[in-house]
Amino acid sequence: MQITKEQIKQDYLKRLTFTFAEGVSEASIDHKYLALGKLIKDYVTEGWAETNRAYTEGKVKQTYYFSMEFLIGKLLDTYLINLGIKDLCSEALAELGIDLDELAAMEPDAGLGNGGLGRLAACFMDSMASLSLPAHGCGIRFKHGLFKQKIVNGYQVEKLDDWLKTDFVWEVKKANRGININFGGNVYMRKVGNKLQPVYENCEVIRAVPYDVPIVGFHTKNVNTLRLWSAEIDESDINLSSLQRGDYLRYLEHKYSVEEISQVLYPDDSSESGRRLRLKQEYFFVSAGIQTIVNRFKKTGEPITELHNYIAIHINDTHPAVAVAELMRILLDQEGLEWDEAWRITVKTLAYTNHTIMAEALEKWPKDMFAKLLPRIYMIVEEINRRFCLEVSKKYYGDWNKINNMAIIQNGNIRMANLAIIGSHSINGVAWLHTEILKHRELKDFYEMYPERFNNKTNGITHRRWLIKANTDLADLLVDTIGDEWVENPLQIKKLMNFIDDKKVLERLGNIKYKRKAEVAAFVKKAYGIEISPDSIYDIQVKRLHAYKRQLLNIFHIMNLYNELKANPSKDIVPRTFFFGAKAAPAYYLAKQIIKLINCVADKVNNDPEINGKIKVVFLQNYGVTLAEKVIPSGDISEQISTASKEASGTGNMKFMMNGAITMATLDGANVEIDQAVGRDNIVVFGLTSEEVMDYYAHGGYNAYETFNNDPRLQLIISQLKNGFFGVGADEFNLILRNLFDTNDEFFVFKDFDSYVKAQEKVDELYKDKERWLKMSLTNIANSGIFSSDNTIKKYADEIWNIKPHKISE
Repeated sequence: MQITKEQIKQDYLKRLTFTFAEGVSEASIDHKYLALGKLIKDYVTEGWAETNRAYTEGKVKQTYYFSMEFLIGKLLDTYLINLGIKDLCSEALAELGIDLDELAAMEPDAGLGNGGLGRLAACFMDSMASLSLPAHGCGIRFKHGLFKQKIVNGYQVEKLDDWLKTDFVWEVKKANRGININFGGNVYMRKVGNKLQPVYENCEVIRAVPYDVPIVGFHTKNVNTLRLWSAEIDESDINLSSLQRGDYLRYLEHKYSVEEISQVLYPDDSSESGRRLRLKQEYFFVSAGIQTIVNRFKKTGEPITELHNYIAIHINDTHPAVAVAELMRILLDQEGLEWDEAWRITVKTLAYTNHTIMAEALEKWPKDMFAKLLPRIYMIVEEINRRFCLEVSKKYYGDWNKINNMAIIQNGNIRMANLAIIGSHSINGVAWLHTEILKHRELKDFYEMYPERFNNKTNGITHRRWLIKANTDLADLLVDTIGDEWVENPLQIKKLMNFIDDKKVLERLGNIKYKRKAEVAAFVKKAYGIEISPDSIYDIQVKRLHAYKRQLLNIFHIMNLYNELKANPSKDIVPRTFFFGAKAAPAYYLAKQIIKLINCVADKVNNDPEINGKIKVVFLQNYGVTLAEKVIPSGDISEQISTASKEASGTGNMKFMMNGAITMATLDGANVEIDQAVGRDNIVVFGLTSEEVMDYYAHGGYNAYETFNNDPRLQLIISQLKNGFFGVGADEFNLILRNLFDTNDEFFVFKDFDSYVKAQEKVDELYKDKERWLKMSLTNIANSGIFSSDNTIKKYADEIWNIKPHKISE
């Protein structure tokens, strides 16, 4: 369908009238936005329906990507870019006296994720559709997402993220396709003929209702589906006379207990009720998704034994790992297959991505809680574990350490990563270093048993959002220099290296960066009342707040620099603006204390006239996708300073790189591959290597007190945390102090401090040579194409899912 400017104008006016009975002059900006959203969804719907029909009729193999998070951000601009009508739409609306940018700003950020895991899933969805791959997402429609972060007196305060208070214009509710999910009760096996069948008694039945969101491919008619499940009560089952007899409070309690499943992302798991709710959430969307997939597959007429030849299910991190047992349940109980056949199909259908080596993120559930909440699933997990342990004992006779390490059920816990590994035909890490650590250290026993299952798929980002959408001027520069082939083949961005010595290109690149920095300076002034200079170095660390990501190391360097400027106000440095953006999990008190410290330092530094504005500190509240799109293009320095071996990959490092920032890096995660891509002259590397870190963990040899006692700079910093220097009580930062000293500096903040300070001094010297800095920036942009999620998804499709593009014809 060819869309013209005149058609957009006419269609928009009709949509505004039909939806709200209003014309342009009387419509509110909310109504104008919603009318545009509904119109664009109209344009998308034809391709969406045709895509679903073509996949079904063609009996093509399809992938279903199961993820707890899909941090999709705002979709209006993405749809317009991918449909190729953004300029047309902007011009059409302008002729009606409407600013497209103002309407786009009205769209809420969808509260469907927290950090890199969710943003990766969103980038993957974009790439799957853009590559015309038959692949869809499956998750939860969180009513309130994680939380909206406010900073009050320096402290994080969690507010309700009511992102669904107005219509989420892109979703389509499919109430008639709801799925029943069983929780709790009693389950026992009864012999029916020659087979055992489960009998369920006194179960709590929860209705899962799907809401579908179209995922529009770039310059293709393919429109895939992100299906989000909402826990809702079936209003048709409500007994009105019972309510009238006084059972209303009981009804409200039941309604809340059902709906809490899809209320918030990651409920506090510091209590048993919170852990139980998390497990309930995970089984809820996994069961609803797999039941739907199997039901749909059966309509093709193909035998259930061929499921794996038509369906691939991907487990993104351990949250959906219960898919192993749920698919087995359906194949055994509903389809009547024998165990060995059901297991063969399950393993061939499922694949698993591991995103961490952090023990806290490798989910474990108390066995008793799991069995009580999911009795039939527990029976299946127990049998999987029994058979697997027998297999291990036969292969490694007498090696009880291996059995103990690899068992699913161990010490009263169910280890979900082990379940995912045992039940999947593919296990991948998300960066070369991460995968090597999994293979040779963390999952060494599994790798030795199943070497053919392990592979690497380095993460990626969609250049359509993080370059074309977020940094239009830079995208235009690429088109003007190397043409537009890179838009559909991002590896072609490498051609920009042909302009490494072109002074006009370098000057234009510098001007683009300055413009982005000026825009951020205006935003910071308006939002926080802080004056910052676009002439300063923008040094940015924006990511989930966690001790291993070492925001603490960053703020210690800032404190040290401030102390140096106080001692020597004439110290010759390039002015520096340090940005932080991060949410701390509500029950992660150490992380919340680090946020307080950052804000205390900001108050001190930003209001001290003696340092002449040479350094400023900005904490970006409620960091999310839209704010990232504003801030990332402005970055000069990308802080990727995790303790080596701890960050699986990172994707923020790729976004900054693609926008011309220089990476301040430990050799961790995908930083290793960035280093290889750009060369050591175009990245700033510091700190312990992963081998050194793991050697210290294994053999000792590091003494935090000794390092601290030998560095007067650290002694001053620590004394300032304890002596009220920041206008707070002496006990304010006790958690930070205990984390450093009682754990022997677990994440090597003290150990890497001197190396980090020297690396920051190197940045200062490099930035003073403007031409060299711009060449470094250009080199990073030119080599960023390898980190496009298009490249990553092609590898998933070819090497794990075995799916092919199925392009919908115009």
